[in-house]
Amino acid sequence: MLNQFDRPYNSQEVEEKIYQLWEKSGYFNPDNLPVKGQRLKVKYFSITVPPPNVTGSLHMGHALNATIQDILIRKKRMEGYKTLWLPGTDHAGIATQNVVEKELKKEGITRHDLGKEKFLERVWQWKEKYGGVILNQFKKLGSSMDWSRTRFTMDDGYSKAVKEAFSRYYKKGWIYQAERVINWCFRCGSSLSDLEIEYKEEKGIFYYIKYPIKESAEFIIVATVRPETMLGDAAIAINPKDDRYKNLVGRKAILPIINREIPIIADKSIDMEFGTGAVKVTPAHDAADAEMGERHNLPIYKIIGSNGRMTKEASLICEGLKINECRLKIIEELKRQNILTKEEPYQHNVAHCYRCNAVIEPIPSLQWFLKMDELAKIAIKAVKSGKIKFHPKRWEKVYFDWLNPSTGKVRDWCISRQIWWGHKIPIDGVDDVLDTWFSSALWPLATLGWPQKTKDLEQFYPTQTLSTARDIINLWVGRMIFSGLEFTGKEPFKNVVIHATILTKDGKRMSKSLGTGIDPMDLISRYGADATRFGLIWQAMGNQDIHWSEEHVVAGRKFCNKIWNASRFVLLQGGGFKTSKPNSKKLTVVDKKILAQFQKTKKAAEKDIDNFHFGQALHKIYDFFWRDFCDIYLEKSKEQLSQTTNKLQTQKILSYVLFESLKLLHPFMPFITEEIWQNLPGNSSVDGKKILMIEKW
Repeated sequence: MLNQFDRPYNSQEVEEKIYQLWEKSGYFNPDNLPVKGQRLKVKYFSITVPPPNVTGSLHMGHALNATIQDILIRKKRMEGYKTLWLPGTDHAGIATQNVVEKELKKEGITRHDLGKEKFLERVWQWKEKYGGVILNQFKKLGSSMDWSRTRFTMDDGYSKAVKEAFSRYYKKGWIYQAERVINWCFRCGSSLSDLEIEYKEEKGIFYYIKYPIKESAEFIIVATVRPETMLGDAAIAINPKDDRYKNLVGRKAILPIINREIPIIADKSIDMEFGTGAVKVTPAHDAADAEMGERHNLPIYKIIGSNGRMTKEASLICEGLKINECRLKIIEELKRQNILTKEEPYQHNVAHCYRCNAVIEPIPSLQWFLKMDELAKIAIKAVKSGKIKFHPKRWEKVYFDWLNPSTGKVRDWCISRQIWWGHKIPIDGVDDVLDTWFSSALWPLATLGWPQKTKDLEQFYPTQTLSTARDIINLWVGRMIFSGLEFTGKEPFKNVVIHATILTKDGKRMSKSLGTGIDPMDLISRYGADATRFGLIWQAMGNQDIHWSEEHVVAGRKFCNKIWNASRFVLLQGGGFKTSKPNSKKLTVVDKKILAQFQKTKKAAEKDIDNFHFGQALHKIYDFFWRDFCDIYLEKSKEQLSQTTNKLQTQKILSYVLFESLKLLHPFMPFITEEIWQNLPGNSSVDGKKILMIEKW
C-alpha cells in the first residue's frame, strides 16, 4: 500500500478512478444504502438539485452550490441517513429555443422556414446531444447524485404533473385569460413575467416637452426618456400635494402632434422630485401607467405592435416605423413646433430580455394568468411561521417584499409564452406554452412522482434543504413553496440556503462573453476537484458576495499535498493502523491535547455544517489538521515513537486521528480522502462496497 504514497498526490490519476468506484458501489442510490436498526427508525434526507438549463455548462455559481449540497449529502449519508440527491435539467423554454435558433441562423434558415414540427425535432436532437453536458461536469466536481433518478422537466412523468397542476388551478378559477400590459420581447416574440427581465443602466436623454393647457396661454412641461410614447398619452398626472400644479388638476391639456385633449389628474404615486413633477401617462405601454389608468378610468391607445413597429393609433407621422425611427421623427417634430424646451443626459435602467438581451417593451396583450392572492398568502405564512427558514435570515426580506400585496410587486403571474418549445397550455385551440418557471415550480414534487402516490414521494418529500442563488428567490423559491403547499399541504423543504454570488476579484459580475468568467472545469483540470471545492468553500463565509481569488484553490492543492504526506508518515510508523479510540489511561500530555483538540474541532465543525456555515467549518478543520495535527503532534510523535513505552499508543493515536480526520474532511474533499482510505491497511475495495463514503460519521 505504501508504494502508492511514494509519489506526490496526482488528482488527475485519482479522481476518475474514485468516481467510478463510487458509482460501482451503488451508494448514490439510497435504496442500496445499508440500513442500520429497525425499518421504523430509518431516517431520510433528500435534496433536489436546482435543475440547470439544458443549454448550460458549469459556471462558478453552479460549482459552489453543488459543493454545498454535496457536503450536506455526504455528511448525512455517513450519519446513517437514507440520502437522496436527485439530479436533473430544465428544458428552459426561451433559452433553449434561442440557442437552437442561433444554430439555424448559421445554416441561413429560421424556425419559421422549418415549421413548428420540424423545429421541435431539431430542439430535441440538440437536447439529446448537448443537454447532459452539465450533468457530466457535476460528476467531475465529485457530486454524489443518484443518477438513476435523473429527471428532465419535459419527460413523460413530469409533463403529466404539469398538466395536473394547471388543471387544478384552472378548476379553482385561479387561471384566467385577459388582456393586460405585459413585458414583450420582440426578438423572442413572447411575453415575459416581471421576474424574467434584467435591468441594465444605459445612457439616455431626458426630453422636456411643453403640453399646452386648453383654452389658455399656459402650458405644463413634462420630462420623458421615451418621447415616442407620447403618441399614446391618455393623461398628465401630478401629486395632489404638489402646490405647483394644484390649480391645473381637472383641466385639460392638448397632446402635441396628435392634438388630443387629455385630462390633468392627481395621483399620490407621482414622485414630485422626479423630472418636473408632472408625468405623462401612457396606459398601454407602461405597467405603472396601466395601473394608474385603471384607477382613473383612462382610455388605452395601443401605439406599439407586437412586431416592434408603430400602429395606426400612432398617427400617420409614425405608423409602420420601428420604435427608434419613430423617436427621431417625434423629436424632429417637437423641435419644429418649438415645444422641446430642453434635452439633458440621463442614466437610467432599461429592461432587457433575460435570455436574448433584447430591449423589452410593455404592450397590451391577451395572455393567461395565475391569480396570486391566495398563493402569496400561504407562501408568506410558511416562512413567517418558521416552518421554512432562510439562511442567512436577511434574505427573507427579499422574499416578503415581492409577495406582500402592500408592496405592489406581486401581480398575477403571466404564465403563457408565445414560443414553440415547452409545455403546451392544456386547453384546446391554445398554441401558447407555459412559462418555464411554471413547470420548475413543481420540481420537488414532480421529480418524486407527484401526482402519483409513489414510494419516493412518501419517503423523500418534503425535501430537507434547498441551496440556491439569491437572484431566483422570487422566480423559483417562492413558487416552489406555494406549489408544494397547494398540492400536498406540505412545505417542499425546511431550509433555504442562499449562497453568495461569486464576482471577479475587483467586484464585477462574471461574464464569459466579456472574458471575466472563470470555467470551473479549467480549475479542476489544473488543480483537481478537491482543491477547487476547497477554494470555493474557503471563501464562502456568509457574505453576500465572494470576490473570487484563485490563490485559495492553490492553497487547496497545497492542503491536498499536506494530507497526502501526513497520511504517508502515519502509515510508515506501522502499528497495524488501529482506528479505535486509544486507551485514555496511557496518554501523555501531547496525546491528551491532540485528542481533545480533535473532539473540539469535530463538534464545532458539525455545528457549523448543520447551521450552513460551510466556510467556517472548513477553516476549523484546516487549522486543526495543518497546525495541531501536522505541525505540532506529528513532530512531537517522532520523539514518542522512539520510546518503547509510548510507541504503540502513539501509533494508535496517529492512526485514530488521521482516520477520523479523513471522515471529517470527506464531505469537503471527497476524492483524496477516499483515495487515502482505500490505501489504508485492509480497506481496499474491489466491488466498490468498502468505501469511506458510508463510513460512520
